Amino acid sequence: MVGMSFGMGDKNILVGPEPLTFDQVVAVARDEARVTLTDEALAAMAASRAHIDEMAGRSTPVYGVSTGFGALATRHIAPELRAKLQLNIVRSHAAGSGPEVEREVVRALMLLRLGTLATGRTGVQPTTARALAALLNAGITPIVHEHGSLGCSGDLAPLAHVALALIGEGKVRDAKGELRDTAEALAEAGLAPVALAEKEGLALLNGTDGMLGMLVLAIRDLRELFKAADLAAAMTVEALLGTDRVFAADLQELRPHPGQAASAANLRALLADSSIMESHRGPDCTRVQDAYSLRCAPQVNGAARDTLAHAELVAGRELASAVDNPVVLPDGRVESNGNFHGAPVAYVLDFLAIPVADVASMSERRTDRMLDKARSFGLPPFLADDPGVDSGHMIAQYTQAAIVSELKRLAAPASADSIPSSAMQEDHVSMGWNAARKLRDAVNGLAQVVAVEILTAARALDLRAPLRPGPATGAVVARLRERVPGPGPDRYLAPEIAAAAELVRDGSLVAAAEAVTGPLS
Repeated sequence: MVGMSFGMGDKNILVGPEPLTFDQVVAVARDEARVTLTDEALAAMAASRAHIDEMAGRSTPVYGVSTGFGALATRHIAPELRAKLQLNIVRSHAAGSGPEVEREVVRALMLLRLGTLATGRTGVQPTTARALAALLNAGITPIVHEHGSLGCSGDLAPLAHVALALIGEGKVRDAKGELRDTAEALAEAGLAPVALAEKEGLALLNGTDGMLGMLVLAIRDLRELFKAADLAAAMTVEALLGTDRVFAADLQELRPHPGQAASAANLRALLADSSIMESHRGPDCTRVQDAYSLRCAPQVNGAARDTLAHAELVAGRELASAVDNPVVLPDGRVESNGNFHGAPVAYVLDFLAIPVADVASMSERRTDRMLDKARSFGLPPFLADDPGVDSGHMIAQYTQAAIVSELKRLAAPASADSIPSSAMQEDHVSMGWNAARKLRDAVNGLAQVVAVEILTAARALDLRAPLRPGPATGAVVARLRERVPGPGPDRYLAPEIAAAAELVRDGSLVAAAEAVTGPLS
C-alpha cells in the first residue's frame, strides 16, 4: 500500500530451502516482516553457483549460462560479453506498462523469488540473494506495472522490474512510500547495486512469483469473506422470517461436501437463540420453503469453500516448487525445463473468480428480496422511513447489481487465452498474471457486495423490533451501529457502504459474531 510507513512488522521470516508458508508470505507482503536467509540456503546457493562457474569456463555452450535466451538460445556468448548480457536481459524485459501494482503484491513477488533462489536450484550467487533480502528489509519496493506478463516464462516483466532495482536502475518506492530513483534510494539505505554474473538474469526473471503471490493473498482474503457471506445470509434469513430447518446437520449430511457442511454449521450457529426465528416456529407458520437464495446458501457458499480448498492445495504445491529455467540439479547438471509455465496457478486463479461471482450474485438477490414489499414479509418498501419521500436502500442494491455484473465478466477465464510470443518459441502462454489481476478486483467486489447485504439486513432486523435478532447477529448489528446509524430518513449512503465494507474487509463483523458463536468455519 503506497504511503504506508515501513517498519510496522516485528516478525523475522527465515528463508531457506524448505517451502515458505501462506502465513509467511502474508507476513512479509502485508505486515512488513523482515527476512533472513538461513545458513542452509546460503550453502545450497554456493554449491550450485560453483557448478555454474565451472560450466561458464567450458568451450561448449550451456543454455542460460553462455548462450542467448528464448528464440536467441542458439548463439554462443563470448565471456567478455556475458556481464553485458545479464544487464541487457533485465533492462529489455523491464517493459511493463500501466498503473503501479500494489505494494503487497510486489513484496510477495520478491519474497517468493527469494524463496526459489534459496533452494539452491537456480545458480545465483549468495550475494545476489542477500541483496534481494536487503531490499525487502529496507522497505524499498520496485515499481512494477499492471501490464506486461503473459505468465510464461513465468512473470517475466514484473520480475524484471524487481531485478532492475537490484542493479540500481529504474524507479522504486522507499520505506515511506515516496517515489525515488533507485540508485538514490539504495544509497540512502546503505545498499549497493548488484553486479550480475552468468545465469543470474534468467534466475531473477523466470518464475510464477507474481501470480502465486496474488493467489496466496486472495486465498487469505477469501477465507474470511466466505465467513462474512455466511453471516450476511444468516442475517437475511432472520430478517425475512425465513426458516433454519433446511440447515439441519442431518439434511446436510445427505450431500457430504465439506464446504457445504461448514457453511450450514455457521448458519446454525449464527441463528441460534434468535427471538425473530422463534416468533414463527409454531404450527401456524405458513412458510413451507424459502427462495433458493436463502435455502441454498450452504450449497453455494460451501462449493465456494471447496473451490478455495483446491486452490490452497495448488498454491501449497507451487510454494514447494523451485521454478527457473534452466535449473541446477543436485548432481550438478544444468537442465532446461518447462516448469515456469503458469497453467497450474492460472487455472485456480480463474476457478476462484467463478464462485466469487456466484456468492456475490446470491448475496445481491437476498438484498433485493428485503427491499421488495411483495417478498419481504411486512418490511416497508426499500426499508424506507417514509416510502415515496424516502428511497431507503433502493440504490444500494443498484450498486450491488453493478458490481455483480462486473464480477460475472471477471469470471471469464484468462487462462483459456494464449498469444504466441518470442518468434513462436513461446507459442503457448498461461495468462496467469491476468487471471490474478482480475481475481484481485473480484475479491474487492465481493467484499462490497456482502457489505451492502449486511448493511441492509441490519436495517431490516432493526425494523423487526420489538422482536430481537439472535445473540450473534445482534452483536454484528451492534458493531455496525458503532459506525453506521440505524433506520431513519434518507441520508448520504455512500459513506455507510464504505464503512460496512471496511468492517467486512478487516474482519470486525465476523469477529463480533465469533465472540458469541466461537470460531466459524
